[in-house]
Amino acid sequence: MQHNISDLIALFANTFETRYQTILVKGDDEPIYLPADEHHPMHRIVFAHGYFASALHEIAHWCIAGPARRLLEDFGYWYCPDGRSAVEQKAFEQVEVKPQALEWAFSVACGKRFNLSADNLSGEATDDSEFRVSVEKQVQYYLHHGFSERAEHFIAALCQFYGQPYPLREQQFNFQKVDVVSV
Repeated sequence: MQHNISDLIALFANTFETRYQTILVKGDDEPIYLPADEHHPMHRIVFAHGYFASALHEIAHWCIAGPARRLLEDFGYWYCPDGRSAVEQKAFEQVEVKPQALEWAFSVACGKRFNLSADNLSGEATDDSEFRVSVEKQVQYYLHHGFSERAEHFIAALCQFYGQPYPLREQQFNFQKVDVVSV
């Protein structure tokens, strides 16, 4: 199945641009969320290097952010770049559980393989098993209790576009085959 970034940009625009004045933008560098300002009338979700997974991940952060956070650059989140200590990595993983769980759901809705990202290529080595279990539990929670409104709308749009079964079901997730990658 072809996963073209221009399709994802158009799908996001068709689903959210008018209602939320938000667009998805292919970036050249690190991802960032930029709220509208005097030079840009639209909020911008900028994803890294044209990577499909980066776009899904940044959309997941946007789906979690409430109205006040969507007025702040990068939603006002704390971020410590690659090269984190074990303590910093654990703090990073705690705030990444929900976005990575949503990214996983978006990936399934696209019929695309999901890789859990530790995002700490040059940092201190840590045991990622607790992080993996936390993300798995969060996905199961969403499947049983529901996704947020924006996440659910995007999942429905992705499933329709990519011909995947909707609504998502636990059987579509392979909890034994989640790889944790450093980037």
